[in-house]
Amino acid sequence: MNLWMLMVGALVFAGFSAGSWALMLRMWPDAGLQRLEGAAKPRRATHAPRWTERLPHWVLQALGWLSQWSLSAAPTAEQVAGLAASPLGLKLVRAGWRSRHALWLFGGAKTLLLILLPILAAPLFWSMGLHTGSQGWWTALLSAASAGYLLPELALRWQLGRRQQALFRAFPDALDLLRVCVQAGMGLDAAIARVGREIHLSSPTLSEEWHLTGLELRAGASRSQALRHMADRVGLPDIEAMVTMLIQADRFGTRMADALQVHADALRTQRKLRAEEAAAKLPVKLLIPLMFFIFPALLTVMLGPVGISLCHHFGAQG
Repeated sequence: MNLWMLMVGALVFAGFSAGSWALMLRMWPDAGLQRLEGAAKPRRATHAPRWTERLPHWVLQALGWLSQWSLSAAPTAEQVAGLAASPLGLKLVRAGWRSRHALWLFGGAKTLLLILLPILAAPLFWSMGLHTGSQGWWTALLSAASAGYLLPELALRWQLGRRQQALFRAFPDALDLLRVCVQAGMGLDAAIARVGREIHLSSPTLSEEWHLTGLELRAGASRSQALRHMADRVGLPDIEAMVTMLIQADRFGTRMADALQVHADALRTQRKLRAEEAAAKLPVKLLIPLMFFIFPALLTVMLGPVGISLCHHFGAQG
């Protein structure tokens, strides 16, 4: 029985380890390899359909039915068609999850993990010695269910912060490129489309935002409306300030190149200040690992042989 419990625990641990490794490889791909692949592959005019668009209709309907159990209200057809119609949909848009069925997938994932994670973790809890029906058993199952319910929300927050950080880092360079295009005599609409194409290799995320703005301009949207839509999709105060500056410069006829230069310098200064602030917080963050992990190991390595020698010495005398 003990051998069987150990085998079940080892299999569960191996499954979780393999899943975590695959998820890590998926979320943190090699940046250099991505750039080489992007430079080697020809740029296509049309984007490939998202994997969510290839799901069977009955799967999407099942996820939509499951989403009503995890969300405060079941997503309507209008909210599914236009993500920004709800606060959660706006978060999904800002995180880059812009499929038509993103709300259904998010809500369905919360419900599925709420059910499946306790079922998958039950053999592990049993192998750890928790008896079925005991208080510890139910506490562990409730903890697993809570973790499954919160995992999609945590993943959404992580993806949102990661995407906004990437946009903030790449935006000053995009503004410089936009200023060069404007100074070369291009109109703002053509300059936006050109920036969306040229910055794709260094920042695909920002290139997508500029590309969507250019598509809105070509579809007939006004310049101020398209820029405000980009600010809503990104959700960064610095981008909103840039959009306001561009709209005012276009409305009052001021020099666009000078305004872009000033705003790009301000963004670079702010990026430098954030980096200095993060560097200043680093010693405080390293204090706890030093106290609880590194210093005890050093003391063990340094004083361990001395303690062993003293034990042998006093043991021989005794």
